[in-house]
Parts: sequence; structure tokens; C-alpha cells
Amino acid sequence: MTDLTVNGRPLRFAMDPQMPLLWALRDAANLTGTKYGCGVGDCGACMVLVDGAALRSCLVTLAEAEGRVVTTIEGLSRDRSHPVQQAMVAEQAIQCGFCTPGIVIAAAALLARNSNPSEEEIVAAIPNLCRCGVYPRLVAAIRRASRVVRRQERISAAPPPGIDTSDAAASVPAIRAPEQESTRP
Repeated sequence: MTDLTVNGRPLRFAMDPQMPLLWALRDAANLTGTKYGCGVGDCGACMVLVDGAALRSCLVTLAEAEGRVVTTIEGLSRDRSHPVQQAMVAEQAIQCGFCTPGIVIAAAALLARNSNPSEEEIVAAIPNLCRCGVYPRLVAAIRRASRVVRRQERISAAPPPGIDTSDAAASVPAIRAPEQESTRP
């Protein structure tokens, strides 16, 4: 049994201690925001915070996570109000979104230890691969989040962090199959 704290909750995993933390989080804890990208630590899609440090969960075993505090994208802020999340939306630094959770985690770790990073420090701290190539907007988003963290700016351009499903359903017109024309004489 492996005990650790995930997103503020103590969890006990009855899994092979050599299993990558990534699979324990995704398969056992159902925290699917942590993505499987490459499995060898190159892409950063599986980034999580372990005791505040951004680590690739595909390279950390459950045994290595024993007794530690893990934060996934789901635990960073339940309502998506973290400055990095808001700045990513405001700066349109998200395209397909697959790499976004890992990037947000890496950026949150950076800003937790350095609230005013230079562009060079941002680039060095975000090793994540983005196939969509949002890097210039990503740097702008992290710089903006930095200003928010330092209380020099508020983000009001980012949309609210959720849509009530009943509101969404009410705003979408019903979709029907087109009526068939009669071919009878």
C-alpha cells in the first residue's frame, strides 16, 4: 500500500509501488487531467506538483511518491481561477488543450517560487512540448499571470470558469433530422 496526499485528500493506493504515478492518478484516482503523452518524460503532458515541484508523473513511481503531497490540474483550483489558468485563456494560449494541464502546472510551480520571472526564466521553466506551437502566447500568458500574482493586474477578459449544463442545454436549439420529402404521387 502506498499512502500520499492528492489534491488535499489522503489516498492509499493498493497498486504495484513501481507503477508510474501517472497511471495511479489516471486509472485509480480517476484524475484524467494529467495526460499521457510520451511515457518517457520528454513532453511534460503528465506534469504534476509533488511537494510543490513540477515533476513528470510518468517518471515518478508510486514508491517515490510515498508520503508526499501531489497536486494535479484538478486540484490546482477547482473553479479554474488560478492566475495561470485565467491568463492562458485571456491570452488565447490554448489551442487543442492536450498539453495545457502540464503547462499550467509547470507555470504555477515557477510563479510559486519566482513571482516575477524573466522571459528566459519562463522558457527554461516550461519544458513542455506543444504541438500547436503556442509558445509566444504562452510566454505572454505567464508574464500576465505573474502580474496577477503580484497584484499589478486583474484579469477580467477570461470567461467564467464553467457553464451550468442546464444553461448550455437551454441555449442550444434542438437538432432534428431533416424531414423526408414524400416521393408518393
